[in-house]
Amino acid sequence: MDTYLGLHFRVVPKEPWTEILFAQLQNLPFESFEITKNGINAYIKELEFRESLLNKIDLFSNDAIKIELKSRKIPFENWNLKWEKNFKPIEIDSNCLIRADFHEKFGKKYELVINPRMSFGTGHHETTFMMMKFALKINLKDKSILDMGCGTSILSILASKLGAEKIDAIDKNPSSIESSKENIQINKCDNINLIFDDKIDQKKTLYDVIFANINLNVLIQQIPDYSNSLNLNGDLILSGFYVKDILKIKNKCKRFGLYLTDQKQKNDWCSLRFNYA
Repeated sequence: MDTYLGLHFRVVPKEPWTEILFAQLQNLPFESFEITKNGINAYIKELEFRESLLNKIDLFSNDAIKIELKSRKIPFENWNLKWEKNFKPIEIDSNCLIRADFHEKFGKKYELVINPRMSFGTGHHETTFMMMKFALKINLKDKSILDMGCGTSILSILASKLGAEKIDAIDKNPSSIESSKENIQINKCDNINLIFDDKIDQKKTLYDVIFANINLNVLIQQIPDYSNSLNLNGDLILSGFYVKDILKIKNKCKRFGLYLTDQKQKNDWCSLRFNYA
């Protein structure tokens, strides 16, 4: 069995540097991340880690930020046992529930089986929970959907169960793609097209709804692409940022014809719905 390394990056000051560090770490072969109270935990197979990887993170040489790094070994079998033990079924609405394949069936109308392994996206995090609430609220029947930064493809799978016609799910993390393949097969969703990439092919198609649950800096950068990829009156659903960042997102979206129509808040996290007009 593979042994993993858990790297803890303690970031001072935390804001705005944690999100910037997170965006840079995503370009390296880490398989999973956790945002902590004082920084980031990143996980990678021990055999794939080289200290030289971190030379690609320019924040280490930034005098405005202090980053402390600690690492520990995590046996793979213990990792799986840990998340399975802590992964409890979660109810999104009265008719929607997320569980793993080792849980008993609950008989909900929309019952998603998600096995995250080393990837994000179980519905337990505030951002995923709010995105799913929006998906259940919007009429997705016969719609074309883009799930940007799909992770486990939990939003794509829900969209498929809600009657979406065609779904493109994009992620640049190989472990997310593998996890998505498994989850799509388990849930028998044959209208989800997995794409290994970090950008939208704007010549390919236009979408009725775009979901993007990533992080503030990536969202700000990609908002023009979302606007160019939406059908008229299409919906853009964003999350992965804090309530204090709403104005930044709102102002950038407005510049590209995207107008705020609804929002949700859970703890300090926020999700926003925009309409392309």
